[in-house]
Amino acid sequence: MATETSPAPSDSELAAKLLRTAGALAVSIRAKGLQELQAGRQIKANAADFATTADHAAEKFLYEQLRLARPEDSILGEEGAGFEGSSGRVWVVDPVDGTFNFASGSTYWCSALALVTGVSGADLRSTAENFAHAEVLLGAIYQPEEEKMWMGGSQHQATCNGQLISVDPRQQVGELAAGSYIHPGWLADPRAAVPWQRAAVLPATLRMLGSGSCDLARVGQGELGVWFQHSCPSWDWLPGKGVVEAAGGDTAVVPVNGLEWFVAGSAGAVAQLKAALEQVAAPV
Repeated sequence: MATETSPAPSDSELAAKLLRTAGALAVSIRAKGLQELQAGRQIKANAADFATTADHAAEKFLYEQLRLARPEDSILGEEGAGFEGSSGRVWVVDPVDGTFNFASGSTYWCSALALVTGVSGADLRSTAENFAHAEVLLGAIYQPEEEKMWMGGSQHQATCNGQLISVDPRQQVGELAAGSYIHPGWLADPRAAVPWQRAAVLPATLRMLGSGSCDLARVGQGELGVWFQHSCPSWDWLPGKGVVEAAGGDTAVVPVNGLEWFVAGSAGAVAQLKAALEQVAAPV
């Protein structure tokens, strides 16, 4: 008698399952204490930008499971995991987004994936010019300690825990809460500080919460009206881009003073922030 085999999970089913397990793995490592968490600490750009044992363990898990489940797809991980497949699809992996928050005991962090096409893994590790126009088939963002799973992309409706979501429909940025981030060091550099301040004075209020994907997920469901930040790597941008666009929002990448600014929200608010960023040509 032939044995029936279970159908392969859809991309969204696979992403949800893997992110839940990766998030639980990160939480379990942190629960062992600071010494365990910091054993694999790796400083990257600055003291606020580092990876922990949990980042590396969660990425290893996601990489290995994606290789098993989607052997022809490419993979790009924030912490260095990589594989070039033949399918034309790339999984972008952010095992722990908001690592500073995570290591500090905050719940405002997530594990995230984006499934994209139209670019290579090398493009995704390069400048935004090379990945800004990637099609996000699926963005998936999981915030373990709040038990929230956002999904959305060109092949998936925008949802939070399975319920449809949409961006705040208001078009005037002055009526909206904006999420943003700028490292303190950039505030001393007019290339970034002048455009950022020009944009930051426009919203009704401003929030800096420390996880780009968590922020963008909340733009997708209307908790934040708009979001902007410069120099985002692909893993911090593409999962949320998929959710925001599927939720009826707009996104843009704006080059100013040699930096690339990433903006997401309602079409009108994005246009107003884009114009403010482009208006300033700071001395370099």
